[in-house]
Parts: sequence; structure tokens; C-alpha cells
Amino acid sequence: MTKRSSERQQLARKLEALSDSEVGEVLEYIAIMESTHRSNKVSSGWDDELIARLSEAHENRRARQAFEWEAVRRRAERRAVSDGPRA
Repeated sequence: MTKRSSERQQLARKLEALSDSEVGEVLEYIAIMESTHRSNKVSSGWDDELIARLSEAHENRRARQAFEWEAVRRRAERRAVSDGPRA
């Protein structure tokens, strides 16, 4: 708690030393930070739930499996080409 109070006091001292236009810029920055925090809170819960449900879907599990098989097939092809026939 003491550290937080001292940081707030330090911030207050710095704000007192700023010009009116600089204070306006600080307020704009704070508004951007608040907006970002609000949007992250609203979207992250919904997005996380949506992504979790989609990843659990049968079609997506099969698609991941097919993707893995394709990746293995491509690696095998590359290995076969690089090892190629030797004289």
C-alpha cells in the first residue's frame, strides 16, 4: 500500500509540473488505456469461450488431424527428394 501511495504522490507531483497541453495528452493516453482495458475485458471472455467451443467441435478436431497428416506427408516427400537416388 505504501508503494502505491508513493507512486500516486509521485504522479501527482509530475502532473503539477506539466503544462495544460501536456496534461491533456496524459488524459488522452489514460482514455486510450481505459478503452483498451474495457474492450479486452468484454471481448476476451466471449472470444475465449467461442474459441474453446470451436476447437472442441468434431469438424475442427478432424481438420487438425488432416492438417497433421498433410504436414507429415510433406516432410516425408521433402526427405525423399533430398535423399534422392544416389549414384
